[in-house]
Amino acid sequence: MRKIILAAVAAATLVPTIATAQSYGEVRRDNREVRESRRDLNDARRRGDRGDIRDARQELREDRQERREDWRDYRRTHGNVYRRPAYVGPRGYSYRPVNVGYQFAPSYYGRQYWINDYQTYRLSRPAYGYQRWVRYGRDVVLVDTRNGRVAQVNNGFFY
Repeated sequence: MRKIILAAVAAATLVPTIATAQSYGEVRRDNREVRESRRDLNDARRRGDRGDIRDARQELREDRQERREDWRDYRRTHGNVYRRPAYVGPRGYSYRPVNVGYQFAPSYYGRQYWINDYQTYRLSRPAYGYQRWVRYGRDVVLVDTRNGRVAQVNNGFFY
């Protein structure tokens, strides 16, 4: 009986680790499939066959859909990662939605707002040196720290 209990405890501690590692593998696989589908679409466009182009577009659409579904599943099963304390912006802060190209004041992308563990949130790696993922309200924004311009926006990212 004691061995069964110990085995159950060991399995309970190992299963979340294995599931997380598997989900990171899924992300890499999905991204690779999307890249390959884009490459196939570009090859089909170069050759100029309409049937091949149509098939390549459909495959790319399906790969992107699968990647979105995997993201939703991950977010649903790891919801506690996306629950953060209330956002407190800089003095005089008032939230308004932003788009790519918007320019933030430096106080909005200071160190206290950086998201350094972007891999935990399955965000893409920012460009080396001058881009940072920044929390802005419930959103996550990729900011060019040289000029404050927004390069990418993920709205409603945090609960």
